[in-house]
Amino acid sequence: MQLSNSYLWGVLQTLLKYNYKKQEHIVEISYKVEDKPPIGTSLILAAQHLLAALGAIITVPLVVGGVLNLPVEDIVVLVNAAMLVSGVVTIIQCKGVGPVGIRLPCVMGTSFTFVGVSIAIGFEHGVAGILGSALVASLVMIIGSFFMPMIRKYFPPIVTGTVVTLIGLSLIPVAVDWLAGGQVGQAGYASLPNLAIGLLVLTVVILLSMFGKGIISAAAVVIGMIVGYIICVFIGLVDFTPVQDSPMLALPSPLHFGMSFPISGIIGMSIAYLVTIVESTGDFLALSNVTKTKLTGKKLSSGILCDGLGSALASIFSTTPFSSFSQNVGIVGMTGVASRYVVAITGAMLILAGLFPVIGALVVSIPLPVLGGAGLVMFAMIITAGVNILSETKHTKRNGIIIAVSIGAGMAVTVRPELLSHLPEFIKIILASGITTGSLIALLLNAVLPDADAIVEADEQGEIEAENINTESIKTPG
Repeated sequence: MQLSNSYLWGVLQTLLKYNYKKQEHIVEISYKVEDKPPIGTSLILAAQHLLAALGAIITVPLVVGGVLNLPVEDIVVLVNAAMLVSGVVTIIQCKGVGPVGIRLPCVMGTSFTFVGVSIAIGFEHGVAGILGSALVASLVMIIGSFFMPMIRKYFPPIVTGTVVTLIGLSLIPVAVDWLAGGQVGQAGYASLPNLAIGLLVLTVVILLSMFGKGIISAAAVVIGMIVGYIICVFIGLVDFTPVQDSPMLALPSPLHFGMSFPISGIIGMSIAYLVTIVESTGDFLALSNVTKTKLTGKKLSSGILCDGLGSALASIFSTTPFSSFSQNVGIVGMTGVASRYVVAITGAMLILAGLFPVIGALVVSIPLPVLGGAGLVMFAMIITAGVNILSETKHTKRNGIIIAVSIGAGMAVTVRPELLSHLPEFIKIILASGITTGSLIALLLNAVLPDADAIVEADEQGEIEAENINTESIKTPG
């Protein structure tokens, strides 16, 4: 027997709405945005965000420095500055300084969006060209932030839910590669020990989240990673060489590489900043959903402004530009800890990691399968947040097309980036991120596709008004 599309959608909507209610019941907000947990609890919860973010924060300067064949001491400057400035900007984003900062639990760090353009500029103009271009181009984000109240209205639930879902889906391959132990083709990829460790961490995190009470449930991620790390130490999978080689103290080195301002570099960086505005907007929308707070245009403007000013500060202190971190949104959604003060403590920890590199080296020594086991469930929670938003939208052919085409295009670019290989360079910069590609398509389709329900409602309203006029004309004596 063939089922109608409307019937299938009705079943799906019922399941989604049930899942939404069930999710609200399971993942309750244990600490709201303005709550201040006890200091001991806060330190443990803040450590979760540090463990999730630090590897990604240092990866960008490591990749850029490595590809450009910089001396080790110069790469160390890039990495230490990345951790230090990440901490400062995270604190500002969480606590706010005047009109700057979204005042939500948001971790900031170096953005992968700028890797390709940084390398291209670096080969021609050196690190000085990268930092000078990034500093000037940050004006794109700073100026753009003042238009966010206007832009916010272009993100109704159908677009927001699609973007948030796509953020989670785009992160899943990253978690899978972590769990498998690296990249496809590397020695030991998806070996049984790697899979066993990753699945063990995943299991511990799930069990503690579901059945733990209080701090045990809230700190499920960090406890699961500690368990996995200890096991890796005993079986010899932890390399302590970076810890032994790290200096105890590293002072900031503003303008260490100097600055130059090539026009081509400024244009490339400006395009990358436009992409980052879209991605950060998606992250802030997801964060708003999991913290159960309203994201006004003014708050969005404050968050984007902090992104832009933070990236300018990063250039001055000798590292690459910044953006918000999606993976930490997953931690908030999974643990129910929405306190911005907790994540501000994470910022303080990042500052210490920048001043005392041995701390960062210890965190970086965590084997990838340990990160992957925790990351898989964290990133999947972002998908859940997106599904929750979409479950509240109407089922229409129009909405179905927006969701399907946007997510399909975003994932196509994510899993097969080779699709863009023959396109002009500036288009590749814009579409290289699946999140940006899907977001732009969702915004475009939402703007151009006619809303059949609105047309029908307008027609019905017109008929009612016409009937009322006719009725009144009959009642009124000639």
